Amino acid sequence: MSERMVLRVKGRVLAGPDDVRDELWAVDGRVTYERPADVRDEQVVHGWALPGLVDAHCHVGLDRHGPVDEATSEKQALTDREAGTLLIRDAGSPSDTRWIDDRDDLPKIIRAGRHIARTRRYIRNYAHEIEPGDLVAYVAREARRGDGWVKLVGDWLDRETGDLGACWPRGEVEAAIAEAHRLGARVTAHCFAEDSLRDLVEAGIDCIEHATGLTEDTIPLFAERGVAIVPTLVNIATFPHLADGGEAKFPRWSTHMRELHARRYDTVRAAYDAGIPVFVGTDAGGSLAHGLVAAEVAELVKAGIPAIEALSATAWGARKWLGRPVLEEGAPADLVVYEEDPRADVRVLAAPQRIILNGRIVG
Repeated sequence: MSERMVLRVKGRVLAGPDDVRDELWAVDGRVTYERPADVRDEQVVHGWALPGLVDAHCHVGLDRHGPVDEATSEKQALTDREAGTLLIRDAGSPSDTRWIDDRDDLPKIIRAGRHIARTRRYIRNYAHEIEPGDLVAYVAREARRGDGWVKLVGDWLDRETGDLGACWPRGEVEAAIAEAHRLGARVTAHCFAEDSLRDLVEAGIDCIEHATGLTEDTIPLFAERGVAIVPTLVNIATFPHLADGGEAKFPRWSTHMRELHARRYDTVRAAYDAGIPVFVGTDAGGSLAHGLVAAEVAELVKAGIPAIEALSATAWGARKWLGRPVLEEGAPADLVVYEEDPRADVRVLAAPQRIILNGRIVG
């Protein structure tokens, strides 16, 4: 048998919240906890290791104006990688980023296809803009194009009322979600406000993005149905600025956005306390920069989620939710190494020392 070069990680390997190992080896890009017998040479990395972080709401291939070219998409993916994000759930993009799958130095992406929105009820150049009668067909199309997810725009500014409003009638949503599930895809929806949530959850939706409109009436429903939320608190922080910009034309909307912002931490903590699954997402790629995963984890802690649970929301728990492995025997060796224990202080996540992807040091 020929000898192999391997990568060895020594120190503390956080294979799970309570599963701490002394070392692991990356052999042929895969994790093993058994010392390989045919090692010619090994590169050694020391520190605290976590599974590659997850950004469960990110947009590679998109900026504030719409789709971007491959060079820009590559830069976005590299920025996320250098922050320790090695698994992305791309929550809507008009760009074809399948070429990234052929690059073993870029984060792995789970795509939700392109956003599906009502006509003139979302950011220009982002979404398929359609009417309710076409919703089932477009959901089926994106379910086939994506990687097991479909993204709806559940609410947006309604210019007739001057406030946030639900985008889809209940019957069309039920039919569309049923069709996605038939095709093996889960469905998530952008929702800022309150009034679309009950219909979406009762229609069988799997996840809600942002979820700032959760109330004491809908939180128990989410918990009962097991519907996850991705709060994107680093994005919600921009609400006051957005409200200021829309004050003159849409004062009701501006007031509503400020109210949602003011209660954001209470909303997330109440959801967590009720048992609603909460995951880390930054909403990078629209108006927000990439590479903000550590800041989002810190925001969850600020909202009152225990540090170990906030870590799980970007590591072990998030990967399980998305159906991807952690640092188990035979899994892809995708991990991030830090100088200190991130369980003691999640701010450690902002300073990764080594990024290891498919068993290779890439950053």
